[in-house]
Amino acid sequence: MKVLILGGTSEASALASVLAERAIPALFSYAGRVAAPKPQPLPTRIGGFGGVAGLAAFLAEQRITHLVDATHPFAQQISHNAVAAANGLGIAHIALTRPPWLPQAGDRWHRVGDIAAAVDALAGPQQRILLAIGRQQLAAFAAKPQHEYLLRLVDAPEAPLPLPDCRVILDRGPFTVEGDLALLQAHGIERLVCKNSGGDGAMAKLTAARQLGLPVTMIERPVTPQGHEVHSLPAVLRWLGHEADRGV
Repeated sequence: MKVLILGGTSEASALASVLAERAIPALFSYAGRVAAPKPQPLPTRIGGFGGVAGLAAFLAEQRITHLVDATHPFAQQISHNAVAAANGLGIAHIALTRPPWLPQAGDRWHRVGDIAAAVDALAGPQQRILLAIGRQQLAAFAAKPQHEYLLRLVDAPEAPLPLPDCRVILDRGPFTVEGDLALLQAHGIERLVCKNSGGDGAMAKLTAARQLGLPVTMIERPVTPQGHEVHSLPAVLRWLGHEADRGV
């Protein structure tokens, strides 16, 4: 057995630790979008594969027997490539994903299907907006230049940002409700725009928005490729043929 983890999430890191502790042969892969990714207890590669063909070649070269896609829920392209490459080689494949967030009593969510719909939802007068979508798709929001945008990024931008009126805060989760309440109040935020990433690490901003009565434009997840999907480490271990210890 030899496992490849497509990582970048806290779930991927947790899985890497479990496999390392059990001495299960495995490799870890980062896409390379963060300047200083979290060190892993497994041999690690950083960078893209070059599409389906490149990923398939890597899987074959490394003699991977099990592929775990633990990438971000919105990393749609690599997830499609993973399914295609694994199916082409007859390699076992599973997706370790976070359950999506669900609205709770008191939430003021406006759910939209994609980035374009989120931009359209911002038509109207000027607002101070926490734009919590990462940095890959910021340019789309230049179509609504009347707003003041607050961006929370992991790395400092290497090029001028495409938004005419924005401020940047550098920080890395997990975040706390107290910290996000202070952030929203200090900057006078009137609306959140975020992706339905799920998980605990970035949920604090939604709790803070609920407590402050702020509206949230929630971008729902893209359709995932067909494949076996689980939401827990014990489920992955069972799939690998290893029983989970208590507490895993």
